[in-house]
Amino acid sequence: MAEQAQPEKSGSKLKKELGLFDVYVISTGAMFSSGFFLLPGLATAYAGPSTVLAYLLAGFLMIPAMMSMAELSTALPRAGGTYYFIDRSLGPMFGTVGGLGTWLALALKSGFALLGMGAYLAITPYVQDLMPGNETAALWVIKGLAVVLTLAFMFVNLFGAKETTKLQGILVVTLLAVLVFFVVQGLWYIAVDQPRGELARQYSPFFHKENGLRGLASTVGLVFVSYAGLTKVASVSEEVKRPDRNLPLGMFLSLITATVVYVVGVFIMVAVLNPDALRSDLTPVATAADAFFDWLPYPVGLIIIVIAALAAFASTGNAGILAASRYPYAMARDKLVSPRFAEISKFGTPTWGIIATSALMIFFIVVLSAEGVAKLASAFNLLVFGIINFSVIIMRESRIASYDPGFRSPFYPWMQIAGLLISLILIIEMGELAILFSIGVVAVGLLWYFYRARKNVVRDGAIYHWFRVLGQKQHDPLDAEFRQILKEKGARDTDPLDDLVAQASVIDVEGDKSMLYVLEQVAEAFAPRLGLSTDEIKARFHESALHGNAPVARGAMLPHFRSADVPHACMAVVRVPHGIAGRLAEPPDAEHGRAPDTEGAPPKLEPQTVYALFFLVSPEDDPGMHLRILAHLAGRIEQDDFLDAWKGASGEQELKEILLRDERYLGLIARPGTTTEPIIGKRVSDLDLPGNALAALLHRHGQTLLPHGATIIQEDDRLTFIGLPHEIKQLRERYLPSPTKDQPEGPSEEDGTAAE
Repeated sequence: MAEQAQPEKSGSKLKKELGLFDVYVISTGAMFSSGFFLLPGLATAYAGPSTVLAYLLAGFLMIPAMMSMAELSTALPRAGGTYYFIDRSLGPMFGTVGGLGTWLALALKSGFALLGMGAYLAITPYVQDLMPGNETAALWVIKGLAVVLTLAFMFVNLFGAKETTKLQGILVVTLLAVLVFFVVQGLWYIAVDQPRGELARQYSPFFHKENGLRGLASTVGLVFVSYAGLTKVASVSEEVKRPDRNLPLGMFLSLITATVVYVVGVFIMVAVLNPDALRSDLTPVATAADAFFDWLPYPVGLIIIVIAALAAFASTGNAGILAASRYPYAMARDKLVSPRFAEISKFGTPTWGIIATSALMIFFIVVLSAEGVAKLASAFNLLVFGIINFSVIIMRESRIASYDPGFRSPFYPWMQIAGLLISLILIIEMGELAILFSIGVVAVGLLWYFYRARKNVVRDGAIYHWFRVLGQKQHDPLDAEFRQILKEKGARDTDPLDDLVAQASVIDVEGDKSMLYVLEQVAEAFAPRLGLSTDEIKARFHESALHGNAPVARGAMLPHFRSADVPHACMAVVRVPHGIAGRLAEPPDAEHGRAPDTEGAPPKLEPQTVYALFFLVSPEDDPGMHLRILAHLAGRIEQDDFLDAWKGASGEQELKEILLRDERYLGLIARPGTTTEPIIGKRVSDLDLPGNALAALLHRHGQTLLPHGATIIQEDDRLTFIGLPHEIKQLRERYLPSPTKDQPEGPSEEDGTAAE
């Protein structure tokens, strides 16, 4: 029997504190290091001036992987990113391979970046004079610097993701400022100061004399690693606020930034440097800057470039630890590695994951040479990107209703098929070593899974839901896990949650009533709104409950169904102050007076006492919206203050306000002598409401009404406004001004204004 999804302990959750700028700087900072400051020189040895085109093509070919990663990140914002996506789509065996391999590749790339940082420190004016003349001794000094830098970034990461991204923001802003300066100066030099005809000579012939188009193709694979950092941010998606918007937008902005800087920057390097010298130059940016920074006093130009390089390598190393440490954390939550990696510190960070990642980076820095590391990391990244594209196909075709991405990749499935082919072709073009390395990492992952991890998990991936579509097998707990993610994400801005709540039928049940009585009342309320008979509605809720679609938790029940026969979504809210015990439908075996005969089934439980029931009916064609509304209601029910507030609400309006999103509604009482006095005597249609905000509810003389444009607001009316967060903020500023030094605190509910 498959393992059921368990609720996570509160102490094991990561904080959601990263915004759009944080996503942007993590993605951007992870891309600029060796790809710009080291690889251009080496790449021209294979492709000549067409290296510029190689960078452009690599950025373009990154789009399928970015689109697929953005879709999966918004559907499943979980720590571990790539690992989690692969595990939940293809199962824990592939997840183990993807998780360990991506962790290894990130540690390799990040360690290599800090080695590059040490190398650039070594060419800094005045520091260079202190370096030992012996090449071997100088290399160990550089490695020592890289180890110290790794430890420094490890401690920064231990103190929290927000603190890490603050440093990341400083590094990326510094880096981009210098790169913009470099690009502007370089283009000015080429357009104004470079001798006539020199540009044409530098780019002739455009392709490498011996390698031709084959050299261009292999170079695309080599420089592809320059963009691989783009998707690192997926591993911290669990910590991102509003992931549906911030993740895809941040990744898209990062890709545009990186592509423009890479292409224009490499164009300048090829245009101003001697081709033979460029092919062996490990600091091509600094060398190119010498050609057009000569108007600055020495060594100011070199120092500026070194600062940019240090910021680039530091941001890659820092982002690498931040992202890579979430892989062992996510795998530990799934029992694939030691549970110690799932422990969260008081700073909200996965301590042991950060320490293990830093230790692995130090091992690579000390033991390995820099040669080929970037190429090997790139090869495995390409393999993972191919699997990620396949994962999107699996998720879509599995038809799991709770797979509900906030961003959907366009041109499905052709975008994903193209991504698979791109990964395969580029790995082949990179040669035998890259292929063997990828196979070796896969083999290590499989050995770890079969001999260490397999005994701890009995979880399957979404691929089995695909098999269900084909009539074979499925893994239902995966759907339950995805529903938990939906609950954490909540309803989208575009979901009609607030309208549903505002227009919901409210039923207060007093006295000793049965569940059948409640269902009768709900059916009568729904019938004229849905165009169905009461018998049809009761039958559908009964049938739905038999399939488990009336869950009970913490004193609340959520009966629901979808139907192609209903024109729009409807909700009914039922309060039973003294509670009611029972079910909408008994399980089939219970009706015959016997226990279920399914082996391992839990014992029969007595009905729970229910105080709140939320009946939801939606059209068949939008299961995602239906599940998101249920997820929001379930999330509200789980809050500690819910049941007391529900029982204590004074009437229909307060009951509905309990269910509304805090940032999406405002409750006001119209009273003289307060900030709401101007609205008394006005028609609702005459209120100057921002945007699409509207007066959704009006409570007057013990009754709750749905106001219309001609409704005149009277003294002591309680109005509930709903709208987008920025619209409600404007209303708050208008009717609930903040107190100033010369003004006492604003009116309270007793004074005539109430804000919930």
